[in-house]
Amino acid sequence: MIKKRKRNPYTEGCALSKHIRMYTNKARKGIDQIRGRSYEETLMVLELMPYRACYPLFKLVYSAAANAIHNMGLNEASLIISKVEVNEGTTVKKLKPRARGRIYPIKRPTCHITIVLKDISVNEQYYKRSKYDILCFKNSGWINKNKYTDMTCHDIYSMGGLWDKK
Repeated sequence: MIKKRKRNPYTEGCALSKHIRMYTNKARKGIDQIRGRSYEETLMVLELMPYRACYPLFKLVYSAAANAIHNMGLNEASLIISKVEVNEGTTVKKLKPRARGRIYPIKRPTCHITIVLKDISVNEQYYKRSKYDILCFKNSGWINKNKYTDMTCHDIYSMGGLWDKK
């Protein structure tokens, strides 16, 4: 059983758009570019990307920000995109007449997009990192030798994890 994440209604604004006429995979191409970005940066990115899904996403992000500003009184400069998801909608089915009295089915898929904007000024100490914080991403190869001096990156080649077949 999947547990649903509880939203904080005082620091998050959301918008939902249903029955957008496109495949979910095509919408996910645009969504992967904006996940985790700030509101203003997202609007700039969506204006310049060449994907077809960018215009509905632009309208939806703008709507979610307007909901957050109007309903909760949040500041638009401190909004980030905390959650974006695309789900399949209903499929519009039509029949096209073909030769010799036959028919050909046409399936046009739809999708539902949900965007949640979060205010980071409430939890500023959680999102903002000082220069003395320790970053230790063991999976990506970052290892911190000294707590307050420098960080060294051991790349994949020196660990023997990647090699050529040449």
